[in-house]
Amino acid sequence: MSQIASSSIEQSQNPNLKLSPGLALTQAQFKKISEFMESYTGIKMPVTKQIMIQSRLQSRLKALHLSNFSEYIDYVFSSTTNASSEIVTMIDVLTTNLTHFFRESQHFDYMTGSVLPFLSNKGIKKPQLWSAGCSSGEEPYTLSIVMQEFMRKNPGKFEDFTVLATDISTRMLQKAAEAVYPLDTIEKLPLDLKKKYFLKSTDTTNPRTRLKPEVRNHIKFQRLNFMDKIYGIGDIKHIIFCRNVLIYFDKQTQWSVVSKLVDHLMPGGFLFLGHSETILGANLPLKTVAPTVFQKTKE
Repeated sequence: MSQIASSSIEQSQNPNLKLSPGLALTQAQFKKISEFMESYTGIKMPVTKQIMIQSRLQSRLKALHLSNFSEYIDYVFSSTTNASSEIVTMIDVLTTNLTHFFRESQHFDYMTGSVLPFLSNKGIKKPQLWSAGCSSGEEPYTLSIVMQEFMRKNPGKFEDFTVLATDISTRMLQKAAEAVYPLDTIEKLPLDLKKKYFLKSTDTTNPRTRLKPEVRNHIKFQRLNFMDKIYGIGDIKHIIFCRNVLIYFDKQTQWSVVSKLVDHLMPGGFLFLGHSETILGANLPLKTVAPTVFQKTKE
């Protein structure tokens, strides 16, 4: 998922970071932005992020031809249609994404070895998957590859599949939909996967790769805010990946988000969380079946 950055270049505690003259974000302005971000996105923004946020939002002042942060605060929190659009842009600017193909690969091994055979044995022919917090797209494309590999090695088990990929950041969703990545992002993938599922650019000055259509065509992208009361994602899912998202929320928000995810999971379906995440103490119809992998029990 898109989350608040902790960049080594823009470290919030760096006293030598150069700031544009007259463009300092006051404590009151920072508080207003941070409280909004937490209430709207669930993402906590500690004061150690103030200078990083100030630096990033300077680009918005320039784009909007505003003189200072006071004008920006008035603009972004007004009730105009343009302000609503700017809120989405501000969230995009203040979030970043850390992901790669086959991240936490044990999950995909478990999916191939246990989850997909279970679903097939239940007579499910068209699994519905959801990458919740898809960032720049590596996770949903990995899910598509895993599904196609399983179907190739187990003919007749499934007829088709779909992957819903959601994120709060429109910027990341656009990048994900393009499916173009620097060539070195797939450097460590097995050669046979690279040959089967990736296209290589002919531009040697900017070597890139793109997922083949047979990978992309199974994926639908949609903007979703985890703080929404109703997610509106359509069909019940058989597999949900929501990894490295909950760590940015407080405990009550974590449980609320997972509860809404479980509402969209079929009984017997599987929820994958990040390896540093836990739902210990939450009263949810889930049982642990592998490290940070949960199966929905019957309600």
